[in-house]
Amino acid sequence: MNYFPRDQECKKDVSFLTSLAGASEKLQIFNADLNKPSSFDAAIKGCIGVFHVAHPIDIHNQESEETVTKRAVEGTLGILNACLNSKTVKRVVYTSAAATVMFSGESLPVTDESTWSDLHICRSRKRRSNYLVSKTVTEKTALEFAEKNGLDLVTLILPLIAGPFICPSMPSSVYLALAMILGNQDLYQNLIKSHMVHIDDLAGAHIFLFEYPNAKGRYICSAIEVTIHKLFEFLSAKYPDIQIPTIDHLQENKGFNTTSLSSKKLLDAGFKYKYGLDEIYDGAIQCCKEKGLL
Repeated sequence: MNYFPRDQECKKDVSFLTSLAGASEKLQIFNADLNKPSSFDAAIKGCIGVFHVAHPIDIHNQESEETVTKRAVEGTLGILNACLNSKTVKRVVYTSAAATVMFSGESLPVTDESTWSDLHICRSRKRRSNYLVSKTVTEKTALEFAEKNGLDLVTLILPLIAGPFICPSMPSSVYLALAMILGNQDLYQNLIKSHMVHIDDLAGAHIFLFEYPNAKGRYICSAIEVTIHKLFEFLSAKYPDIQIPTIDHLQENKGFNTTSLSSKKLLDAGFKYKYGLDEIYDGAIQCCKEKGLL
């Protein structure tokens, strides 16, 4: 397996990867730069499958929408061109996000892969507008490039990802999922109606779509749908030793996006989810305790 980190400038410790069982024989880590598309060639050379799972994020929200989007699009096109040039890559699985379907502006009870977020609505969001726009534009660009150049590419649209983790710090998605456990009420608004998937189901869906011969286009991978009130009841009953702050102040949330995400296309193809809320939270909390984060 060949892997390149998302941000080489951070020079993060990747020993948690290199120390995995079998990593010395099966894992190679390459340096790559989103601003230098040719830097991906070495990592992709000889591969039959590519899983594009990362997306550049302006954590401090200091860059313009144009800058963030340009970096994401050009980086993705660089990877896709490297796949074409390799002559060995049979399929690319591009990891997208629910952000690309959740903000269409339509009052849909159920959202599927035919829906695209409206860029004007994305820009109107107070938080993470640059990410919403760049992710939507990048997925569209990737699909258009693949269609034009005869590259076999499918996209996997993901909701909130949680469960156990191997990195030393808590992933931002797990931090959000555990907001009620951690008592971070500032994030409660993001859990009014949650769509989630266990990290192992996410990995399984990537492999499934790479191997499924008839895979084509976009696929939503969302195993769980839960309101914050149901989540509060679930967590309070499952972890009675943890004091969870009240959610009474969230009774009124008019105008919030309450659409459901449909995984019908993925399930009809034969994929099956293995994990639910119990496994998601048990795994995440256990990892946090083992790493001294909780």
